[in-house]
Amino acid sequence: MTVQADKASSVSSLLSPVRVVVGLAVAGLFALVVGIPTGIIETSWYSRMTPVLWWNYPVWIASSLLAGALVATYVRVPEGVKADQQSKSFGGGVLSFFAVGCPICNKLVVLALGVNGAMRWFAPIQPVIAAASLGLLVYALRARLLG
Repeated sequence: MTVQADKASSVSSLLSPVRVVVGLAVAGLFALVVGIPTGIIETSWYSRMTPVLWWNYPVWIASSLLAGALVATYVRVPEGVKADQQSKSFGGGVLSFFAVGCPICNKLVVLALGVNGAMRWFAPIQPVIAAASLGLLVYALRARLLG
């Protein structure tokens, strides 16, 4: 088999219908699990105390898509792909939640910093947390895909 044939078969196995369906389902579930409690998705269950910022939406969508793609790589793991990126995957998902969440609605942040600290110290670093989250998710996905 040639190198090109190996790459073509590898790409086709990564984009199998089962993996695509699993990836999209997980992306949708992740979007709901992060979007509802952070107030990005408005519901009658929860009212966000600070407005959703413009950058929260692209981070939320990118995190959801990356999480879906990452989980899809675990469906029938092909030979040679190592399954050792769970901690980076989990860390990226948790950071996504903190990155797009309302700073004064997050009880852990308010407990640690108080409401004033949440607005003064935590809110300004949320874009950095978002970048770290996306970076971890991209790193874990890249490591999974490249083996």
